[in-house]
Amino acid sequence: MGYCKGCGALLQSEDKNKTGYTPKINNEYCQRCFRIIHYDDLTISMRKGIDADTVIHQIEDMDALILWVVDLFDFEASIIPGLNRKITEKDIIMVATKRDLFPNSIQNDKLAQFVFDRLEEYGILINELVITSKDDKQGLKDIEQAIAYYQKNNEKEIVVIGRANAGKSTLLNSLMKENILTASKYPGTTLDLNRIEYNGYTFIDTPGIEIENSILMCTKESDLKLILPQRRIKPKVFQLKGDQSFALGGLCRIDLFDCDNASIVFYLSDEIKIHRSKVDNAEDNWTKHYGELYIPIPIYDEKNKRIIKKECDEMDIVVNGLGFMSVHGNIKKIEVSVPKGVDITIRKAMI
Repeated sequence: MGYCKGCGALLQSEDKNKTGYTPKINNEYCQRCFRIIHYDDLTISMRKGIDADTVIHQIEDMDALILWVVDLFDFEASIIPGLNRKITEKDIIMVATKRDLFPNSIQNDKLAQFVFDRLEEYGILINELVITSKDDKQGLKDIEQAIAYYQKNNEKEIVVIGRANAGKSTLLNSLMKENILTASKYPGTTLDLNRIEYNGYTFIDTPGIEIENSILMCTKESDLKLILPQRRIKPKVFQLKGDQSFALGGLCRIDLFDCDNASIVFYLSDEIKIHRSKVDNAEDNWTKHYGELYIPIPIYDEKNKRIIKKECDEMDIVVNGLGFMSVHGNIKKIEVSVPKGVDITIRKAMI
């Protein structure tokens, strides 16, 4: 029967509850991809993605150029620790997507410096960086030029890797100027290695590597449209005095103590409502409004609390899969509560 053009799964017509199912032998797409493409309807969830070592093991012996796609907005969750140890002697072009979510006033040079600073801290080396977004024609030209530079004789396959939901399939569709691959907001859309011949090159779209410790893994897939930004972020700024608390829907709570001449800026989806209160009232408000006013909520209620000491004037608190909050000024202590298993990263302010 062959393989699905959208996700790479082996097509089959025996079991509708398994990947690759199609009711008609001659279909080019499995039923799952067809329904995602035409109805945004997810029939089989593969949201977790594939283990990083599994994907890398499949490509480590290939003579390939690596196109590593990362989500600039969810950068920390996009990182693959120890990548250079796992993929040796291969050229790596990093494509940082979703630049369009950031304000136009932020220059690409500033974003590029942020990326290189973070990669240095993670101990990761790349050959080239391209910052782009879905409809960025110049970004596509820059990617094509980078590929041409490292593929002088077209002798290598181009392997596209990245965390689930980073935008690999969307990028490839843009490069090929045709919506061949299944692209959606659901993590884990691509299920197997998917070879595409285009313009003299052989591209290999790989399954999304699992997003570890992310809000996206502990919320209903129907809530992803609220959590994942669909348009340019509008930063929300709050001045802080005394003890302040913020509930980000029912997904995260931030308590800030002894604030003086301080502020917090939220970079989140516009669909996530921010509820402000005094810390003294925060727990009662959470109990009263959780699941009604405070939505969306995680699949399970168990939470972890992290206590953060503010050690520099401007720093970001990053919640994987949700967004980041930039805090400025004098704050004695910060407590962040998130669903159990979700990572929080503290970094120098991105913006």
